Amino acid sequence: MTVDRPFLSEEGAALIGLVRDIADGELAPRVAEFEAQRRFPRELFRLLGRAGLLGLPYPEEHGGGGVPYELYLQVLEELAARWLAVAEGVSVHTLSCYPIARYGTDLQRKKFLGDMLGGELLGAYCLSEPQSGSDAASLTTRAVPGPDGYELRGTKAWITHGGQADFYNVFARTGGAGARGISCLLVDAATPGVLPQAPEQTMGLRSSVVAQIVLDGATVGADRLIGEPGGGFRIAMSALDGGRLGIAACAVGLAQAALDYAAGYARERQQFGRPVADFQGVGFMLADMATQIAAARALYLHAARLRDAGLPHGAEAAKAKLFCTDTAMRVTTDAVQVLGGAGYVSDHPVERYMREAKVLQIFEGTNQIQRVVIARSL
Repeated sequence: MTVDRPFLSEEGAALIGLVRDIADGELAPRVAEFEAQRRFPRELFRLLGRAGLLGLPYPEEHGGGGVPYELYLQVLEELAARWLAVAEGVSVHTLSCYPIARYGTDLQRKKFLGDMLGGELLGAYCLSEPQSGSDAASLTTRAVPGPDGYELRGTKAWITHGGQADFYNVFARTGGAGARGISCLLVDAATPGVLPQAPEQTMGLRSSVVAQIVLDGATVGADRLIGEPGGGFRIAMSALDGGRLGIAACAVGLAQAALDYAAGYARERQQFGRPVADFQGVGFMLADMATQIAAARALYLHAARLRDAGLPHGAEAAKAKLFCTDTAMRVTTDAVQVLGGAGYVSDHPVERYMREAKVLQIFEGTNQIQRVVIARSL
């Protein structure tokens, strides 16, 4: 990866160096095989956890890394440049730790958070449903209070790590209609009645398991309620600000990988007696790709600095998610074009990059929803 990061602290530079070593040594050599076989790299997540990379932006007293969000996102970018599915998985796990880290009681954090951040456990975030995607407030999964806690019934859809996760954050209706009737519950994957379905056959991110989760009478104790009853929608929306920044950083890493590969190919590929990079039509395309990536990186880092400063950043997170993922789609498409026919076959990774870029415009809120968020902020 050709990115210089001149403004890192000494500790930050050491962390990025560690991440690059792991990414180059453990991720890059395996990605093509695992993607082709649709294999989920569970052991790699354990490796990342033991290296301290699954709890980076959370406080050290809870077992996290205590690093600024600005640095955590650059870690995601580095991972995504080698293997997007792994970087996206780290982002999803980090998102899954947020409800209890931010809204849990001291007792809940003491009981659950250490294992979540330590890396042995993998998390998932269950908000979407088959008929409730962008309109999350219309979800129908119910959590009925009873003497033993809550009984869950319903179906969650498009769950990253579905069937692989050790715990699920489940957003379910404990009250009436609308956003105020939704609560958040922490559910162990081994709970009877938690039934992962067959993985979806996705266009990209094939080594990332995405599946529906059927909740058929799964019962959890009252101590698994996170925050106040009816406070789940606020938790979900707050968490998504951080999740959108994670996807933005992943998008920039993917785009950078595409640019690096396309530029290297253009320097080596000879036509009419000289490298195709020397032709203005190709050179200008590469120049535009590099400029778009630099702008996207600056945008997500700006939003992260606002978050680290405790300032409002919801609209900026939406802008970053929108612009960075649209940039990834443009850049990966152009990378295929730079390679010509070679870009359309799986001998080169740019066709995979283009397939992967598409989903970045969809999850953590479609880019149409990001525009709604931004417009409302105006």
